[in-house]
Amino acid sequence: MVEDSYAVAGIGNAIVDVLAHADDARLAALGLDKGVMTLIDAIDAEALYAKMGPGQECSGGSAANTIAGIAALGGRAAFIGKVGDDVLGQVFRHDLSALGVHFPTIPAKAGRATARCLVFVTPDGHRTMQTYLGACIDLAPEDVDEEAIARARVTYLEGYLWDPPRAKEAFRKAARIAHEAGRQVALSLSDPFCVERHRAEFLDLVAQHVDILFANEVEIASLFETDFDSAARAVKELCSTAVLTRSALGSVVVSGEQTVFQAAFPVERVVDTTGAGDLYAAGFLHGLTQGFDLGRSAALGSLCASEIIGHVGARPIADLASLAANAGLLSV
Repeated sequence: MVEDSYAVAGIGNAIVDVLAHADDARLAALGLDKGVMTLIDAIDAEALYAKMGPGQECSGGSAANTIAGIAALGGRAAFIGKVGDDVLGQVFRHDLSALGVHFPTIPAKAGRATARCLVFVTPDGHRTMQTYLGACIDLAPEDVDEEAIARARVTYLEGYLWDPPRAKEAFRKAARIAHEAGRQVALSLSDPFCVERHRAEFLDLVAQHVDILFANEVEIASLFETDFDSAARAVKELCSTAVLTRSALGSVVVSGEQTVFQAAFPVERVVDTTGAGDLYAAGFLHGLTQGFDLGRSAALGSLCASEIIGHVGARPIADLASLAANAGLLSV
């Protein structure tokens, strides 16, 4: 096995989020389905942006949020994702680089602009996302940094990026490189609509290429087209470890004959659930790559998720490493 350089290398959509508050009536007026992510084109993105209330811009993208969380916990991380050679692309690169994340992907000099996600946050903390993928969909196998993948303990793949054919090739290439180097591959199912679009392909991907699967209870039930408990039993046959989140009910980690139940960390008020699953994955993967057992890794994931849902935005604003140390989950 080659020498470690990174705890985790993430591959996913490089997106700048625009977040705004909206109530259910506003969502209905805009014709948006509450609580889901919908892909839109450049024209619709411009039209919807014009109708949004005051917004807050910050770098996002599911896997990128996870990588940012790992860096905030003190882990060394890398990210692969396509941006345009434009202002938003520069913002995205700066935000990751400022955290110490290795971001080797060359920006697209022409073509689509950097992706953006218009996020409407309702008073109950749920988010409704309208996403223009822009340059993201141009990620190709040649963008995969082979050295970074081979030197990362875990390569983390974002299910949202499974739509473009060339991105699928990039995922398979990265998984092959990781396994040839004796590393592990993790996948987030990302969204129920992703699962519905790609159920058969996801089942094959998990069975053939994935060691660690992340999913929420709706996604895993959709993957197996059954109830949560039955899905939790079925997934054991596909991959080594499955990490299943259940919002206020906490999480369940199944690995072989071992099952770990982790309660959700209490929060004073749920403000915005954007990025909760991403930061859970950050905590869990950081723990796992530090040699923690499944229970401690799940607890760290739960703690990181609790920080995110207490404020607007999908990147932590508190010192995650200090929070974890105070909770007895991490030494700083």
